[in-house]
Amino acid sequence: MITVFGLGFVGLTTALGFAHLGYRVYGVDVDEARKAILRRGELPFLEPDMQEILQEQLGRNFRIEDSAEKAVTDSEYIFYCVGTPYGNDGSADLTYLFGAIDTTLAAVRDDKFRVLVTKSTIPPTTTRDRILPYVREHCPAGRRFGVANNPEFLREGHCWQDFMQADRIVLGVSDNESKKMLEKLYAPMGIPIECVTATTGEYIKYLSNTLLATLISYSNEMAEVADRMEDVEVSRAFRILHMDKRWNGCDMTSYVYPGCGYGGYCLPKDTNALLAQSKAKGFEPQILKHVIATNEHRPQVIASRIAGNLPHTATIGILGLAFKPGSDDVRDTPAAHVIGALTEMGYKNILAYDPAANEEFAVRYPELPVKVRDSVQEVYQDADVIAVTTAWEDFREVPALGDKPIIDCRYMF
Repeated sequence: MITVFGLGFVGLTTALGFAHLGYRVYGVDVDEARKAILRRGELPFLEPDMQEILQEQLGRNFRIEDSAEKAVTDSEYIFYCVGTPYGNDGSADLTYLFGAIDTTLAAVRDDKFRVLVTKSTIPPTTTRDRILPYVREHCPAGRRFGVANNPEFLREGHCWQDFMQADRIVLGVSDNESKKMLEKLYAPMGIPIECVTATTGEYIKYLSNTLLATLISYSNEMAEVADRMEDVEVSRAFRILHMDKRWNGCDMTSYVYPGCGYGGYCLPKDTNALLAQSKAKGFEPQILKHVIATNEHRPQVIASRIAGNLPHTATIGILGLAFKPGSDDVRDTPAAHVIGALTEMGYKNILAYDPAANEEFAVRYPELPVKVRDSVQEVYQDADVIAVTTAWEDFREVPALGDKPIIDCRYMF
């Protein structure tokens, strides 16, 4: 029996993945609106394949439970998939994680061994220096807990595939009983399992995400270098770079390609958190610091390209609001930063369209002076200039709509 705290992208994928494997899974979430949507067999976000799996497992192996006490009491495995956002100093906010741990510790009334597994992204040393001591200090007498972490490597838009066909499972473990239990849990998947120290497990997640962020910022900086040379075919140059056999046909090419900057939930949060954690330990990594600075500067570069010599009365059309195609996630999306930069430059007439993220964007960024439209055609018709800020495949047809100037911020054309 498994309990999963948090039913966002990671938590719901984890819960449904284990349910699909035949385990009984409880899903616990504090968001009543989200639970209501899930109980209807619908997803609260865009993610291919997941709705069918939800409808198949809901009420069968997967149950959304209002009582965390019942869920935890019945379970041997407790997975934490709650948010760990970063604050003003870049460090990870662990409030939700420790709140879920408190709920767990308060719910247990027996001496059954349970393993508490952090799947949320947490900075290296968090399990060793904060979670383990906290559990030991607050654990009621006679209760038995193991503590581990199990970082996720899911890509939004590919969550189900990335869980079920993972290339490795990383277990950061601090005791042998937890190690054996987690190995047994994952064994039916037939995927290589790497058992490491808890701190190594946390570090591997940040190693992965900060590399991706670095590749994106490197590519954007190189695109800016190319722009200064005026006659570089940027998109062709990068695509030819991708032909190099040293890439071995891997899928890193989507990160080694210029655009508007990285966004979404993970990369901004994790790069800032690792920088903050490293600085707290007495070392300021310069490459990582400049990766973040490059990304923060990118929206101003893009906004300047879009504005050009346009008068402030001009109407600017923005195509793409999600942080990447195939998703409706607008958290920290580059489009919002670009629009914010245009607004600061004095442009107030901004139209926008995204195939999936219109509503999410309007809810999350009510302060931005954006009028959302229902189609590409509506934006094109009323705008003086068009900027493509998310690389949706549908947007490749935009040049065929007429002769209005198009700023290809994603190097699609």
